Amino acid sequence: MSDLKQIIQNEYIKCAQDPAHFMRKYCFIQHPQRGRIIFNLFPYQEKCLHLFKENDYCIINKSRQLGLSTLVAGYALWLMLFHKDKNILCIATKQDTAKNMVSKVKYMYDNLPSWLTIGYEEKNKLTLTLSNGSKIKASSSSTDAGRSEAVSLLIIDEAAFIDNIGEIWASAQQTLATGGGAIVLSTPYNTGNWFHSNWAKAETGAKDNLFLPIRLPWWVHPERDQKWRDDQDIILGDPRIAAQECDCEFNMSGDTVFYKEYLEFYKETYIKDPIEKRGIDNNLWIWEAPNYSHTYMVVADVARGDGKDFSTFHVIDVDEKRQVAEYKGQIGTRDFGHLLVGIATEYNEALLAPENANIGWDTVQTIVDRGYANLYYSPKGDKLNIESYFDNYDTTQMIPGFITSPKVRPMMIGKIQEAIKEQRVIFYSKRLLDEMEVFIWKNGKAQAQQGYNDDLVMAFGIGMFLMDTSVKYSQNYLEMSKATLSNIQSSNTPFAGVYNPNGKIENPYKVKIKGEMESIKWLL
Repeated sequence: MSDLKQIIQNEYIKCAQDPAHFMRKYCFIQHPQRGRIIFNLFPYQEKCLHLFKENDYCIINKSRQLGLSTLVAGYALWLMLFHKDKNILCIATKQDTAKNMVSKVKYMYDNLPSWLTIGYEEKNKLTLTLSNGSKIKASSSSTDAGRSEAVSLLIIDEAAFIDNIGEIWASAQQTLATGGGAIVLSTPYNTGNWFHSNWAKAETGAKDNLFLPIRLPWWVHPERDQKWRDDQDIILGDPRIAAQECDCEFNMSGDTVFYKEYLEFYKETYIKDPIEKRGIDNNLWIWEAPNYSHTYMVVADVARGDGKDFSTFHVIDVDEKRQVAEYKGQIGTRDFGHLLVGIATEYNEALLAPENANIGWDTVQTIVDRGYANLYYSPKGDKLNIESYFDNYDTTQMIPGFITSPKVRPMMIGKIQEAIKEQRVIFYSKRLLDEMEVFIWKNGKAQAQQGYNDDLVMAFGIGMFLMDTSVKYSQNYLEMSKATLSNIQSSNTPFAGVYNPNGKIENPYKVKIKGEMESIKWLL
């Protein structure tokens, strides 16, 4: 008898330490085809359990029919059995859906061996309360759900389909802040909702994000193959719906500006974590250090710094046509100006092109006051060709910064579309990709979907516009510039270069413009 007690004691300790062991050996579930069976965990389910245990906040973007709701029910039961006074609240689109989670917990509890049960004080369709004070309760998605009670674990099932989930989350946070956690799970459904927003933040590691992202597409299930996936296109009747239900893809609720297949190519080919994150907010991402034989540009979009928009910039390697650094953060306009000067200086005195509209003037003025030499100046008017640039080369007759006029803005967007379609530029940023995915046509204008930002997209648009239209960086003009400089170097005119006493050119990159010697090395 003592040996049996020792065996039970050892087994109880194993169950208390490892939810996977507990569920795999003692939890029964109701399988839709096989009936009552032991919960024989798949590898992805066991891994999820360990992630739940190690992280207070988890957000799960999942394929359909993976058994995640059942898995979360089993984890809830484990918490309740082996911990005192755990208060678990399950919220879903409808009370019946949330009630189904509680039903799964009750079924597992009722089928446990007697030495694992501890008795209960309340058991009905919506609630199970154990004698150790732990309980689980089902609730519909009302805005006051979770407001009046201290919640140890908040479970939100099919979060993408709950319209007022943002308000529910805000009210529940008051109690979770005292030490609770949350498991949010859903198949994806469009963009522009709370689930998509928090998933995107979790994937990029945003500073204001609490969640660990867990992505579970259809192929994690060992009993599924490509035939199963192909059949889903037929069963669901629409490849877009199948991609949403099976591949964890967020379908777009508006007509997207950037085609999904192009963004998918970049996601699979180039998107990667930065090698370094800088700044007090870690929002300056670096993929490549400066190469001192390369030419760079820094293109920026300026926000006030105290609202919902962000100040952003990209550092672009002009020679290689790729993004090497990026910033997205809320920062004062003058601090942003200093940051821009610093990064532009670091990257070989890069051409610095900040937008100058509205609040952008404060940032531009900071750059001017710093005396940064390679600041971009916009020609007055709408002429953007080579001749107009040189007609106005006198910077006193030009405007510092980049002008995003109603005529130029759609051209900027068009340049991004062309560059991505033809794969003429490389970018690595998941933050930029996320903004592109929710950049839609609305009333004939390309803009971010409601509730999202397009600050990185607009800064990138400045870069693509300059790469394609600026006299400094257009390929045809680059060839013409090299030919011109070659002629200057071989010329004997007194206006070409600066000569030393021996009659040799000392600086072949200076010419006389309006009576003064001016460096034109920037043409290269």
